[in-house]
Amino acid sequence: MGSNKTEIEYPSWLDRREYPFESKYFQTPVGKMHYIDVGKGDPIVMVHGNPGWSFEFRNIIKEMSNTHRCIAIDHIGFGLSDKPESFDYLPASHARNFELFMDSMGLQDITMTFNDWGGPIGLSYAIKHPEKFKKFVIMNTYLWSVEDDPYYQKFSKMMGGGFGRFMIKNFNIFGNFFLTKVVGDKKSLPKHIHIHYYKHLATRADRKGCYTFPREVVGSGQWLDSLWQQREKINYIPTTFLWGMKDIAFREKELNFWVANWKNPKVIKLEKVGHYPQEEAPQELIKELKM
Repeated sequence: MGSNKTEIEYPSWLDRREYPFESKYFQTPVGKMHYIDVGKGDPIVMVHGNPGWSFEFRNIIKEMSNTHRCIAIDHIGFGLSDKPESFDYLPASHARNFELFMDSMGLQDITMTFNDWGGPIGLSYAIKHPEKFKKFVIMNTYLWSVEDDPYYQKFSKMMGGGFGRFMIKNFNIFGNFFLTKVVGDKKSLPKHIHIHYYKHLATRADRKGCYTFPREVVGSGQWLDSLWQQREKINYIPTTFLWGMKDIAFREKELNFWVANWKNPKVIKLEKVGHYPQEEAPQELIKELKM
């Protein structure tokens, strides 16, 4: 396993003006993980969720790479990474890939930002290596079991069950349709940007990761609970919660639960923003990363 630069032929749908970065790859046990590593200085690590990839952090990278080393991965099954059908795509398995990648990078004084499934995956590494981190900017995500929460039970049963799996596998609806429901304002996701959230899942075979995550909202409850029970290993690290208040996935209720269990966090509520602060309000995230 290791990392290296690779000459690749970029897909026709990828706007290289929006995403002009040089691609690198890290070899995991299950396939090649694509990542971006640009700039110099203290590292900022960015971790995406479902159905995104490093593209959603492009505006952050463009600005912050002037003063920092910016690193953003594509989980296996997403973006420009390999999409092996044999991989189980469980969040804990993504976390193991992320751990291998991070160990290979040898980073210190890390600022890490993430949302959605990027939260548990990113923080699983921080829980093992809290000494490497100096700051978190936490956007709409969670880190605890929702097995007993009817709101998430309903979502996971619908989108992670047979119907959701069929619709994602055959019609790519998670990126194509559902994404437009979780942003605060559809104007923040114009068509030429929106296509980058589903075109990377081009074929039915490419979408296993996308339809596995919804099932695991409830299915990975034991793993999530194991992380939450270790929160005191990291909840003292300076943290900003940058929260899209129009998000229907992770609401004010989830933000309040975070804050009640964290030590002296800074809280910024983005009243007009939904699930993707990094896409909908990149300047707000940039401002906080510069603090």
